[in-house]
Amino acid sequence: MHLRYSYRVYPTAGQRAALAKTFGCARVVYNDGLAARKEARKTGRPYPKATDLQKSVITAAKKTPERAWLASVGVDPLIQSLRDLDTAYRNFFDLVSGKRDGRPVGLPRFKSKRDARQSLRFTRNGFRIRSNGKLNLAKIGDVRVKWSRALPADPSSVTVVLDAAGRYHASIVVDVELEHLPEVDAEVGIDLGLTTYAVLSDGSVIDNPRFLRKAEKKLKAAQRELSRKAKGSRNRSKARRKVARAHAKVADTRKDWLHQQTTKLIRENQAVYLEDLNVRGLARGRLAKSVHDAGWATFRRLLEEKAARYGRVIGIVPRAFPSSQLCSACGHRDGPKPLRVREWACGACGVLHDRDLNAARNILAAGQADRLNAPGGPVRPGVAIPRRARPVERGTHLGDLRTTGIRATGAGGIPTR
Repeated sequence: MHLRYSYRVYPTAGQRAALAKTFGCARVVYNDGLAARKEARKTGRPYPKATDLQKSVITAAKKTPERAWLASVGVDPLIQSLRDLDTAYRNFFDLVSGKRDGRPVGLPRFKSKRDARQSLRFTRNGFRIRSNGKLNLAKIGDVRVKWSRALPADPSSVTVVLDAAGRYHASIVVDVELEHLPEVDAEVGIDLGLTTYAVLSDGSVIDNPRFLRKAEKKLKAAQRELSRKAKGSRNRSKARRKVARAHAKVADTRKDWLHQQTTKLIRENQAVYLEDLNVRGLARGRLAKSVHDAGWATFRRLLEEKAARYGRVIGIVPRAFPSSQLCSACGHRDGPKPLRVREWACGACGVLHDRDLNAARNILAAGQADRLNAPGGPVRPGVAIPRRARPVERGTHLGDLRTTGIRATGAGGIPTR
């Protein structure tokens, strides 16, 4: 299973200049490759193969006066930039041909030097972790890394990311074995909301922290300061970075909190059942800011990834399931109710229900029924059946968390636990 570990890195002034130059070269190579393929399509010729494209926009381009400066940076990030272009084309064609599911993706577009996020990927030939814990990048040098946690295995690739807040991170991919947790008997259904973040079928309640709402005053002040700066000035650039840092702090705090909640749920329950919410649709309505602040999609994604890694079960109940209309005691369907109704009594058995707790219990019952009745595949459309871990390259993003005292003592300088 592939995992991605992110660490904050602190390049020197010279290393930042070298990284900026490499960012620009990788962007130019990507745009040149895209232009070559667009020209081939326009003239009716077949798309150039990856090897031919690499020879034309990297190897041959270095020998021309217009692109001679490509030789001053490492070749590995340039090759990976063309591979990213191949991946973008492959995703588009797979979606058109029906081989790929998920959200729509278009054809690749040209990159701009004004993009808020810049990235470079180095493979095994382009990086090395020194015995003193520094990360050596080809033609960049030894970069200081803040090892906030140990790497579980030797890395296979490193992606250096510059975000909108001006922070540098090293995103390291490792291949690890599955770590199945001991089985437990507990299973839980979760009803997500905005007043309270989540209500569990066992009666537990997770309060909504509302990180964005709490930081709105500071964000508004920073945004007002940005709007007063002259466009193109250095002061405007500083103000823009200040706004980006404020937003990054909110995002990092939310992600850290979501990691804590999802880890607790996965450790304490053998199976977790959720409702398939239309988050994208809700995020376009009048509650858009609150929906974005809640991060429901990230909550679900983290649960699925951790369940795959630790041998737990995630079940998704389809959004058409009437979780708020059914009585969890007798199963009577009492009809739809407006959101202002927080408690209601069943018309058949007379049991008084809390709206969210009753919905969580119905989600638990529906998820268990589909799991028991469909050990080899889904019976109800839209219900996810437990599956083995899929190869993902996602993981924790720790940002500026304080160091845990881990030192680089492993082979090749890799921190080990």
